[in-house]
Amino acid sequence: MQKTVVLDVVGLTNSLIGEHTPFLAKWTADAKGAVIHPVLPAVTCTAHATYLTGKFPEEHGIVANGWYFRDEDEVKLWRQSNKLIQAPKIWDVAKAADPNFTVANMGWWYNMNTTADYTLTPRPQYLADGRKLPDCYTQPADLRDKLQEKLGTFPLFNYWGPKTSIKSSKWIADASKITDDLYDPTLTLIYLPHLDYNLQRLGPSDPRIAKDLQEIDAVCADLIQFYEAKGAQVIILSEYGISDVTHPIHLNRVLRQHGYIAVREERGTELLDTAMSEAFAVADHQVAHIYVEDKSKIQEVKQLLEQVPGVQEVLAGDERNKYNLAHERCGELVAIADKNSWFTYYFWLDDKKAPDYARMVDIHKKPGFDPVEMFTDPDIKFLMPLVAGKLLKKKLGFRMVLDIIPLNAELIKGSHGRLPEDKSEWPVLYTKQPAQLPKEVKATDVFSVILSHLQLQPATQKQQL
Repeated sequence: MQKTVVLDVVGLTNSLIGEHTPFLAKWTADAKGAVIHPVLPAVTCTAHATYLTGKFPEEHGIVANGWYFRDEDEVKLWRQSNKLIQAPKIWDVAKAADPNFTVANMGWWYNMNTTADYTLTPRPQYLADGRKLPDCYTQPADLRDKLQEKLGTFPLFNYWGPKTSIKSSKWIADASKITDDLYDPTLTLIYLPHLDYNLQRLGPSDPRIAKDLQEIDAVCADLIQFYEAKGAQVIILSEYGISDVTHPIHLNRVLRQHGYIAVREERGTELLDTAMSEAFAVADHQVAHIYVEDKSKIQEVKQLLEQVPGVQEVLAGDERNKYNLAHERCGELVAIADKNSWFTYYFWLDDKKAPDYARMVDIHKKPGFDPVEMFTDPDIKFLMPLVAGKLLKKKLGFRMVLDIIPLNAELIKGSHGRLPEDKSEWPVLYTKQPAQLPKEVKATDVFSVILSHLQLQPATQKQQL
């Protein structure tokens, strides 16, 4: 077996590799490179499931970062059970070929309740008094304590929210090295999300991205030198490229204005009532699933959404097969934004009636992805003293909402999810393996590329015993 490491440098494209990434520029110049034809939607959970199974969403079932769980009448994003992936993973195939194979999954998604040998995933503690404490989940369980003893508590608030920074990617990188020293897995999958943050906040054309590129370059240099010194083959890849956007689209507001959305009013705020809505959208960056209760109304909803400025196409029924996406978890309709646009989850028509979670970092209550969680409200005066006061009250046991997130989707300058026409915005794959690599690979082919690096040999009878 050949020891192999896969670095998922989120958001990395060929257009970003250059003067601000001196190590990656040199390393990739000496490697074979390909662009990856993105899976749709080109989002984290779908991309990870596709890379790890070699299947499209129509087979593995991960149709987005979240979807409408029809049997529970709830929208759920960022679930963590690996059992949601409805296809064998690469480590299942590798273990069948050679029982001595082991894998460490350091942050790739759906990383609980898994057959992987060693795992790490963010997992906050949700206390009864309303507090959310940074933490992580590992397998084996005591790996969590070993990592946090050496590295400190997992930096959850640097992983997502207004405080996102290189600290979270650096922590995952250092945790991966410790895990490797402890267990020496055959395959290690490492998730480095750092570029995802400011590429969405600022857009890839913003010159301030240079600092982020320099920071992730240093983390990659440290990891690659560490693993290559151990004789490992290294693969660098990404899930998607991020494009400049200028236009947020509020599909749920359109549906509400035409009578399809139902809301409940509680304490003067509105909540989306999915069970009573005739149609609603689960927005996920530049792709949205629209769930339509009355199948006879699918075409009229489709025609309505096709007229919304910024919507490039709306797929119904077998049309979803265009992107190998026709799975039972899909919406009856799938909307795709044009290159300058992205979808919000917003359903209220008056900000005064926005639900309390709208102004908070709350990835599990919002019925759609909200990148605005990476900002603080610029209209709040004396923000830091306000936050400090609220946190102190939380520590004293008072229930408190950290309502500092703006309701201004115009702040977002970068997005992903659709298939960019410009291949310079496609994800990439680089390797120094001697085997040939085509200039373009399908997202489903990443599975076989990783498998080929492992050079698995069937176990002998003695090894099996």
